[in-house]
Amino acid sequence: MRIASRFLIVVIFLGVVLGGIFGYKFYQFGQMQEQMSQPQPPTLISATQAQTESWTPAIKAVGSVEAVNGIEVANEVPGVVEQINFESGDTVEKGDVLVRLNAEIDEAALRTRRAEAQLAEQEFQRIADLLPKRAVSQSQYDEAKANVDAARARVNEAEAQLNKKIIRAPFDGTLGIRMVDQGEYIATGTPIVEINMLDPIYVDYTLSEKDLPNVATGYPVVATVAAVPERSFEGRVSAINTSVNPATRTVRIRATLDNPQSRLRPGMFATIQTRQPEARAVVTVPRTAISYNTYGDFVLVVEKNDKGDKTVSRRTVTTGETRDTRVAVLSGLKAGETVVAKGLLRLRNGQSVEIQTGEQPQEATE
Repeated sequence: MRIASRFLIVVIFLGVVLGGIFGYKFYQFGQMQEQMSQPQPPTLISATQAQTESWTPAIKAVGSVEAVNGIEVANEVPGVVEQINFESGDTVEKGDVLVRLNAEIDEAALRTRRAEAQLAEQEFQRIADLLPKRAVSQSQYDEAKANVDAARARVNEAEAQLNKKIIRAPFDGTLGIRMVDQGEYIATGTPIVEINMLDPIYVDYTLSEKDLPNVATGYPVVATVAAVPERSFEGRVSAINTSVNPATRTVRIRATLDNPQSRLRPGMFATIQTRQPEARAVVTVPRTAISYNTYGDFVLVVEKNDKGDKTVSRRTVTTGETRDTRVAVLSGLKAGETVVAKGLLRLRNGQSVEIQTGEQPQEATE
């Protein structure tokens, strides 16, 4: 009996505790329902109007910056670096001497070849003087003439070999970082320094085959790079590849850009807009007014309900090109309609709103 009494007391105690908990939760639920049943004050929002602007149609793509001429200068013959005539980052002109290799052996060989050529010319001159007197045969004359020509050729060969010990700039450009040191032995083909022609400069990118009818040589191009976010670089399409890549169905495009301050460097990642000559009218809104979603982009349009109160309505739109802080809306929105300018995530479809005091939606004609 004593055990049964204790068990009953425990059951009664648990019942009281659980009953109190459920009663409190039921009271909270009732309070929440009461609050939700009461009308909520309108949410303050920042609003703007969709505008009609004149935009030049553009095809957006990504690509990379390429030098008009860009190579790693290397030596054709092996040797020891005797003299370095540049500093890293120098601007040079075509023909400027960059590096001289030790050429003592080649200079000696050239002197030998010149002496041989001089002797062959003297021998030829003597035979040429004797030929009219028939003191020598025609074959002796021809042999002497061939010896002279061969000696002169050997001189030219020695001079060419000696000139290869002098490495010159192949074109006007800007040098990179020096990769050899004075006194270093370098084998054939050792990179010495990188040289690039930076102004003008190329940007190479690809477009889908469906965009081919909308691009032609001479069309204006605007490129931006992450390294210079505050500036756009203008140029024109200079070449379109003659074939479409069968694997990707894309065509390679090359544009030439002005780069007077050498801000663009080969290898940079670039975003390119290929613009068409004629402008067209488009409806635009600020980028903050668009909610980008996997299932479709949307805006919140400010409308009046049957009671005359302002509410927001979610509307799916098709977006196009983005320029600066504005986005083109291709469909789903008309010019002059008022939309929520920012803070879309804190609003729900059908929610009552009020435009912030002192703020008026921008007119479409602005």
